Amino acid sequence: MTDSFSRHKINPGWIEVIVGCMFSGKTEELIKQLHRAQYARRSLQVFKPLIDNRYSENDVASHKQTTFPSEPVKDSVEILRQVKRTTDIVGIDEAQFFDDGLIDVVESLANAGKRVIVAGLDTDWRGEPFGCMPQIMAKAEVIHKQYAICVVCGEPATRTQRLVSNNSEILVGSTESYEARCRQHFDPELSLRLGALETSKDLPTSP
Repeated sequence: MTDSFSRHKINPGWIEVIVGCMFSGKTEELIKQLHRAQYARRSLQVFKPLIDNRYSENDVASHKQTTFPSEPVKDSVEILRQVKRTTDIVGIDEAQFFDDGLIDVVESLANAGKRVIVAGLDTDWRGEPFGCMPQIMAKAEVIHKQYAICVVCGEPATRTQRLVSNNSEILVGSTESYEARCRQHFDPELSLRLGALETSKDLPTSP
């Protein structure tokens, strides 16, 4: 992607990715990195997708209600339009919800000398690579893999278990819809079975 940033390259930038399943502390880690950057007196801009309003309309917010000011945007192009030339560090939360254009956006920002910190789910409720995250991870200089705790056995969890009968690719939710599971206890068919069960209950019974 060619833009005004690439013509003003001063310092080498890089891409950091914070990934893991739900409840693994991705946003907590992102906020920690942002606070450290503030202490170092670096200029920051933080973005999140407009659809993620679970805990706050405007702030990046973790499941533990830790928050950091951010700018909600509808797509990746809006991020590129809003980032200032004087910004040193760009934080992006819930990156899996953005369009594939985010891949070129973070690359362009890094090429312009900015440190780009991207947090998001690496796999979806089916255990498959989620959205643009795999490509961004492949381009990143640094990857932080976060782990949750499996609610079934207490072992490290790397999967996001959907608990409701909704098979949409994107379903924004928290503990009412998801829990963390290890490989052994992850059941990607659970949502499908719940949907089939609800359908069977709605069918008319024979007289």
